[in-house]
Amino acid sequence: MRILRYISLIILCALAMMSCIEDGVSSNASEQPVFSVDTLKMGEYFSQACTPTSRFIVYNRYDKIMNIQSISLSGSKRDVFRLNVDGISGKSFNNIQIRPNDSIFVFVEANLPLNDAPGQYKVECNMDFVTHGKTNTVVLSALSENIIRFRAQKVEKDTWFTARLPFLVYDSLIVAENAKMTVDANARIYLHDGAYIKVYGTLVCNGTAEQPVNFTGDRSGFVASDIPYELMSGQWDGIYFAPTSKNNNMTYTSVRNTSMGIVLDNVGASPALTMIASQVHNSEGTVLAALHSDVNAYACEFSEAGMGLVYLQGGKHTFNHCTFANNYLFSAISGAAVQFYHLNAETDDESGKPYVSANIDNCIIYGIGADLSHGDLTGTSVKVRNTLLKSKGEDDDNFIKCIWGEDPLFYTVRSDYYFDYRLQAESPAIGAADPSLTSPSSRRDRYGNVQPAKPDLGAYVYRERE
Repeated sequence: MRILRYISLIILCALAMMSCIEDGVSSNASEQPVFSVDTLKMGEYFSQACTPTSRFIVYNRYDKIMNIQSISLSGSKRDVFRLNVDGISGKSFNNIQIRPNDSIFVFVEANLPLNDAPGQYKVECNMDFVTHGKTNTVVLSALSENIIRFRAQKVEKDTWFTARLPFLVYDSLIVAENAKMTVDANARIYLHDGAYIKVYGTLVCNGTAEQPVNFTGDRSGFVASDIPYELMSGQWDGIYFAPTSKNNNMTYTSVRNTSMGIVLDNVGASPALTMIASQVHNSEGTVLAALHSDVNAYACEFSEAGMGLVYLQGGKHTFNHCTFANNYLFSAISGAAVQFYHLNAETDDESGKPYVSANIDNCIIYGIGADLSHGDLTGTSVKVRNTLLKSKGEDDDNFIKCIWGEDPLFYTVRSDYYFDYRLQAESPAIGAADPSLTSPSSRRDRYGNVQPAKPDLGAYVYRERE
């Protein structure tokens, strides 16, 4: 028995010695850390704000403990960045050890400084790891841009929003009655969570195909893995037009990622809003709701909304060469793509105002859910002409020369989070429009393409892709 105890003791000692050998600190200068990135690209953010936390991994690929003698920042922007190395916060670190075939995390944030010039600029510094006297470097890099910030801002006289710097609205931007807010081509207006724009006066957006006007949420980066915030609806409330508003115009303008899109509330002037080659996209509610307010839309895209795309309660409307497409991601779609209320005696809202009147010409209405809230428009003032619909049906006095039950063959792939409502080569919408119904305002699409003599249905002109 004593012999067995000796043998056991010898084996335990041998194992302990082997463990000590394996876990010994490496002195081999060729054994250097390996990094998950050469450059940590932290993303695009606004100046005078802290970035979200980014991270990278430092690996020890060897069978002995790796001692990193020092970790520090170098470069003129080193004070911008904050570090956490293996759970320890600081600006510099000494004797950080990584166990054999293990790794540590490095977390990085940056407080981005102001810059004198407009446009984006890089904020970079080096993070230096010294091991066995040799320095390895990971570049920390963020893109920053100066921005004009608004809190409870009120436009009380005619004001131009230029494209020199973007704008960020934290809570509200109000356009007073009889004041005009003019937004120049290429201007970007970002809105924080819960922020909104309310127009008592006039809003005019002068975008172009090359330099559109953009209204969108202020979140950048990714929600998770490869899903960008650009896909997320509900990032800000929307744009509201009050009854006193008038002469509103959106040309080459994109309004995205809202809770309630564009809402027009009993705007007395006609038209309440004219939209040309514009996009209203991705809303928790509808992307456009017009309550007894007249809307004219030419070559516009209305897409992705949880409660259906366009809600028309009374009012007189023109939708010419528009694409209504709903593949909303975040909930079941609860309403038809185009909804009519105060349409007839059955849907009378007791306002005493005229019922809905609408011309929907050379359009496409397609996606998840119903096309229209009312399949029978007999006796109403709604005409749907030369329009492709997902539903199967037949022409009558209200549906005239329509294409029924056809797939327009968009490039959109919902499962891949890809939403592009231009037409593929085999689309039945190509060349199917009635040129006599094409408005001069619909001749050019959001990308600047001009409709041919035999025009295409919907908001976009077909172009062959390479």
